[in-house]
Amino acid sequence: MLDAPRCFCYQPCVRAKLLKDTPLVVVKLGSGILTDARNRLATSRIKQLVGQIARARKAGREVVVVSSGAVAAGMEALGCAKRPARLAELQACAAVGQSRLLARYEELFAAHDLQAAQVLLTHTDLQDHDRHLNARNTLMALLDRGVVPVINQNDAVTFNELTVGDNDKLSALVAALLPADLLVQLTTVDGLIRNFGKPNARLISNVREIDDTIRRLARGTQSATSIGGMASKVAAAQIAARAGIPMVIANGVKRGQLTQVLAGEKVGTFFAPGGDKLKGRKRWIAFFHHPKGALVVDDGAKAALRERGKSLLSMGIAGCEGEFAAGDVVQICDGNGTGFAQGIARYSRAEIENGSAGKVVVRRDDLVIL
Repeated sequence: MLDAPRCFCYQPCVRAKLLKDTPLVVVKLGSGILTDARNRLATSRIKQLVGQIARARKAGREVVVVSSGAVAAGMEALGCAKRPARLAELQACAAVGQSRLLARYEELFAAHDLQAAQVLLTHTDLQDHDRHLNARNTLMALLDRGVVPVINQNDAVTFNELTVGDNDKLSALVAALLPADLLVQLTTVDGLIRNFGKPNARLISNVREIDDTIRRLARGTQSATSIGGMASKVAAAQIAARAGIPMVIANGVKRGQLTQVLAGEKVGTFFAPGGDKLKGRKRWIAFFHHPKGALVVDDGAKAALRERGKSLLSMGIAGCEGEFAAGDVVQICDGNGTGFAQGIARYSRAEIENGSAGKVVVRRDDLVIL
């Protein structure tokens, strides 16, 4: 739903309060704002972005940075005119570029008497429960010591099931991991645009609910250094909203936009949080797994799960998809194949299909409505 003036989230004073009352902020910096027209690191722009982050830090906020740009930095060092298509070449660029990127951050943060720390993550780090908690503890320890964590995927080694996806999604997962009070995605456009590229184009300032209308507005983009686009940012906003975290997409090319966002000014596109923050275990179940399979449920079971807060019983299961074991995270779908929940199965597919499963297949405590 777009620009609904009667929604409390769109009253200027309330939006401003939500954005200003954010002691822990995740800021995602996209490749497009970290590189110039020749696909080299844009040092002057990175310098002013670091300056804004430093001011937020010295104002009492804790800031975690999720930074793209390693591949672009490696492309510059290795003399690549365009983004490589082969995985090995991409990973070589990432391996060379990551150290160059961090060195730039260390130098620029040091000018503000701040330390930066590199944290490289894979999907496995976030999915495995012990490693998930350890990653969170490490980030909190860095913040407690006044260090600015600079996070990226471990692109030099990750592939297929090990990758989180793009850094838009990674930033939303990091925000959910902590959990943060605000996620800011800085990119090369002003935000979500209606009629993009047309004379009557206009910025959508506020999004209360991410529905099909919003998704249709989001379109992927192509550039020499990035793989995302507005569609991936809206998908990240959906994760953040479900986790109870507000998100803003703003233009990082424009000077001072991060400072304006943190001051509660009406810049960029604001995505309202969906409600209270999910508990840590619920966030881990909801966002940090590639489901091993799916349980298809009937309408009665769907209503019981969504409207009455019940556990999933075996009698409500109409079918299974994929191969999963007891203890695996599975998606829960309706008869149309639409996933609406995620949970930990207490029984394998074989046990469910041969009738040896117990009455409760997914306990309510192990289930999240998405």
